[in-house]
Amino acid sequence: MALKILIKKHKLDTLREALQALNAKDAEFEQRENELTQDIDAATTDEEQAAVDAAVEQFDADKTAHEAEKERLKTEISELEADIAADEIAQTPPAPDDGRAEKHEKKERIITMNYEQRFADMNVEQRTAFVERDDVKTFLTRVRELGKESRAISGADLLIPDVLLGMVRSEVARSSKLLRFVNQRSVPGTSKVNIMGDIPEAVWTEMCASLNELAFGFNQVTADGHKVGGYIAICNAILKDSDINLTSEIISVLSTSIAKALDKAILYGVGNSKMPLGIVSRLAQTAQPDTWGAKAPTWTDLHTSNVQKINKASASGVEFFSALIEKLAIAKPKYSSDGLFWVMNRKTHLDILIKALNFNAAGALVAGANTFPIIGGTIVEFEDDEIADNEIIGGYGGNYLLVQREGVALASSEHVFFLDDQTAFKATARYDGMPLAGEAFVVVNYANTDATTAADFPIDYANTDMNILTVTAAVGSTNGNTVLTVTDTVAESNAVLKYKVKATTDGIEVGDTPKGTWTALTSGTTQITAAAGVNIAVVELDAAGRVVSVGSVISVPKT
Repeated sequence: MALKILIKKHKLDTLREALQALNAKDAEFEQRENELTQDIDAATTDEEQAAVDAAVEQFDADKTAHEAEKERLKTEISELEADIAADEIAQTPPAPDDGRAEKHEKKERIITMNYEQRFADMNVEQRTAFVERDDVKTFLTRVRELGKESRAISGADLLIPDVLLGMVRSEVARSSKLLRFVNQRSVPGTSKVNIMGDIPEAVWTEMCASLNELAFGFNQVTADGHKVGGYIAICNAILKDSDINLTSEIISVLSTSIAKALDKAILYGVGNSKMPLGIVSRLAQTAQPDTWGAKAPTWTDLHTSNVQKINKASASGVEFFSALIEKLAIAKPKYSSDGLFWVMNRKTHLDILIKALNFNAAGALVAGANTFPIIGGTIVEFEDDEIADNEIIGGYGGNYLLVQREGVALASSEHVFFLDDQTAFKATARYDGMPLAGEAFVVVNYANTDATTAADFPIDYANTDMNILTVTAAVGSTNGNTVLTVTDTVAESNAVLKYKVKATTDGIEVGDTPKGTWTALTSGTTQITAAAGVNIAVVELDAAGRVVSVGSVISVPKT
């Protein structure tokens, strides 16, 4: 038995060396990617473009094969490690029956478990084994060190163990409601996706006659890599808690946040320089956008044909479903019939189930609670404030391309909230996406209401310049009062303004919530009591109560 274990360990060393050699080639692929990115930008002629396309295609094939071989080696190493561990246990003499043997067996079983499973699904023993791994322990120790430091850590990246990064990705996949339906691709850099054109019909002719030329071609879309992410501040009391609580907090919050942003972008993304183009946004386009690529498929106007409303909210049974399904059937599986889904809120979902009861009583309709009656497809529930009542968005998800340039990364921790006794963590990912065929999707409102074609996304305060208000002061109507007139606001009308006497706007950033006592201000009306020569700070707030504009002026009270 010892010789058998020795042979397996020798093979294990060989596999580890092979994996190490492959990991060393990652830098070569990164260099090739950077060179190709430069070549893409430099290509001007059709010949140069063709050469670059061929090089990119070869790079994709090489990188895919490289990553596949690495995964194969990792799997083989993991299986061999488990096999060796089992052999070593088998040749170990039985221990006295004092309970230690059972504990040893449990520990060995935990060590060989699959760490890619969801952290929240692990039992107590599995969670303990996870956080006791050396790489995870190192990460958590570093987190605690950051939490104890009293200064900002500039550029200090955390060494994230592979197993923890894998679990963050797993959480995103589980938290996202639409990721499993769309056509997801992992690609390096700015990538181009070829799309097969419509297949022409062959021409019938006589047996010995000449053949006709068939019109056929390809289209191409370009996918970039927009960043999605953010940071969270965790109370240091949690950092001082157990490893298990800390890990659960980091993984759950960050991954769910990115998953929510992905789902919303797949539906309503505006397709600008910041985010993917969503399904509904594509259907609502009334003119070809400037960002539509020259080699992309011909743009078609779908804002009338694929955005529908019917007046059937009060109907049920045959009348309701025949009218609704007629509209849903507008979605055509142009490039793929995979991933049929229908998004709606819970109220709409339950309403459809109720309307199907008449069918069920007659035995003519059989469908699961999460399967759309008659036509099939998975019903996906969104929150009530994300999708309007009586509204359905759906189609064939295989026709939506979601490009992942970089998976979720828990990249660094900066102690920027020292005075608040908190530690901040950030997570990022890079995606792009677009419907390859808008014809594969449809939006229907069955309460005779115009379908919602846009959604509000969180404002990118961190990358928005502060707007500067023009504030002028004049004497008030009574002694000791000053009246301020404010112009150049972000809001075109009814701007939300507040002021504070003996204050400045120094240190106020876009997106801040004003601290201390600020008083509502009506431009040209509010009487402000202040001594002569006192600075009065003014802020404009958006709908979320965050600062978007600042200004100040010296008081000139009436005497």
